[in-house]
Amino acid sequence: MAKLDVDEFLQRFRDRAKAVEERGIPPLEGEARKVFIEQARLDHLDYSLVGSASWSVEDGNLVLRIPLAPGSEQGTGTGT
Repeated sequence: MAKLDVDEFLQRFRDRAKAVEERGIPPLEGEARKVFIEQARLDHLDYSLVGSASWSVEDGNLVLRIPLAPGSEQGTGTGT
């Protein structure tokens, strides 16, 4: 099994959030356009939340702490 670099893992989520934010909307019409936009909104939210997590290892488990308050600072890893 490959070794997990949690900081790189979280960076990939930050990169995904940025990519969703920057991508254009394909030429869709009507309901398909609404569905695409809503999915992009949810993808950005999910990727941003995970990307903003701080982490630690507790009792052999990876624990991600996701700040929910506006203005909360992004943490850094504290793996042990």
